[in-house]
Amino acid sequence: MSQAELTREVARRVFASEFNDSTYTFKESDDERAPNFALLPTGDRANRVFVAGTLTETEDVGEDSEYWRGRVVDPTGTFFVYAGQYQPEAASTLRETEPPAYVSVVGKPRTYQTDDGTVNVSLRPESIAVVDAATRDRWVVETAERTLDRIEAVEAWEAEQEAPESGSTAPTNEYAQMARDQYDSPVVNYRNDVIQALEQLEENEATA
Repeated sequence: MSQAELTREVARRVFASEFNDSTYTFKESDDERAPNFALLPTGDRANRVFVAGTLTETEDVGEDSEYWRGRVVDPTGTFFVYAGQYQPEAASTLRETEPPAYVSVVGKPRTYQTDDGTVNVSLRPESIAVVDAATRDRWVVETAERTLDRIEAVEAWEAEQEAPESGSTAPTNEYAQMARDQYDSPVVNYRNDVIQALEQLEENEATA
């Protein structure tokens, strides 16, 4: 096993609404090879993410060479996926897949600041696979669970900050603190997104 495989970051499951709000990026060391992390508003870091949804549109937006953009929609919003010559397999999948199709994507968050100061978040894929509806549905359920785990950890930390027990020391949660400092999105927003995603899943199953 290579050193890269040993140190590869876990791919976080995250819904589109939270992913697109993850506009703050950082490194944890000065090493130029140190991984770049997106700060999730629910108080965690993500160097890689695992997402799934419906590929609704693909387009070659490259000028001198192929550079494919895909729109992947989950129950909470849209992921924008970009793949070019450095992601040949992912680019090939975007080129050859006819929307609409269910896909799963593993990749790295990337941010881009526009001229007006808006920060857009996109996904540079390591891999894209066409999947079935059952795989997409399992991803929704598992992502809901992981998101709720992060939210509950943040809420416990916030409660301890506001009313620490007598004589106790408030636990450290550096990413929750960073999220509080960088974002103005209360985590209840993402709890509502989880509820929306699960309700949509139930509706789909009821009409299937």
